[in-house]
Amino acid sequence: MSNFLHKFFKKHRYLFFLLNLILVASILKIFQTIAYPEADFSEALTLGNLEFMFFGLEGEVGGLSLTFIIAIASIIISFLLGSFLGIARFSNIKIISIPAIIYIELFRALPIIMIIFWIFFAIPVVGMLVFDVKISISALSSAIIALSLFEAAYIAEIVRAGLKSIPKGQFEAGKTIGMNTWQIFTIIILPQVYRRMIPAIVSQFVSLFKDTSLVYIIGVMEFFRASTIVNNRIYMSFEILSFVGIIYFLCAFSLSRIANHLENKTKNQINT
Repeated sequence: MSNFLHKFFKKHRYLFFLLNLILVASILKIFQTIAYPEADFSEALTLGNLEFMFFGLEGEVGGLSLTFIIAIASIIISFLLGSFLGIARFSNIKIISIPAIIYIELFRALPIIMIIFWIFFAIPVVGMLVFDVKISISALSSAIIALSLFEAAYIAEIVRAGLKSIPKGQFEAGKTIGMNTWQIFTIIILPQVYRRMIPAIVSQFVSLFKDTSLVYIIGVMEFFRASTIVNNRIYMSFEILSFVGIIYFLCAFSLSRIANHLENKTKNQINT
């Protein structure tokens, strides 16, 4: 029976997603009925409140839309920086690998909320003390920089693991046919590495998407901050935060399903 269900839901992923959503909503409804029967979602989730939580103020980008912008920008920057750091750490050249190791270990050891604060408050101070230049950095820019720097350290470790999984014989084979190091990496090694690490990177990006909620502490009007502003105005915490949790679940679960699909596809390609 369990094998049948596994095969059925593997073939009908959207049905599996829908059933999970119904299950979460049902559990939430049962809890609300027992613990908070006076809850009124229709009053909390009015059209105006939903528009503000999804799109922010009129004429500005905010809410869930801004959350996606921050996540996408951070994903692109962290992927590029993390790839460079992962290759640098994998290198046998000490002058390249040591700075990469220091960066990776430092940012992996620090809480992301501390990095967000540090970027937002420290960059103007450092600019004035070191360069004698007044640097003005917006909360949005600080959020993207902080998330990118933090995630790059984890992406670097994924890239390094991917490089270590490639047999050394492929490096030697490239040198045998007259390729230089750059050609070996770009033509032979990296295409294989990126294909193998796609599932791990997508999973890391799911974590990054959830971490965007932390940038509310420096005033970025993303989804979580917009929701808390609505809650502070109408004082309906259960309704608003339950809705926020469901939206985060939908986004994160969708990305995790994509990661699963890519992982299975990658395994099939490697096996063949």
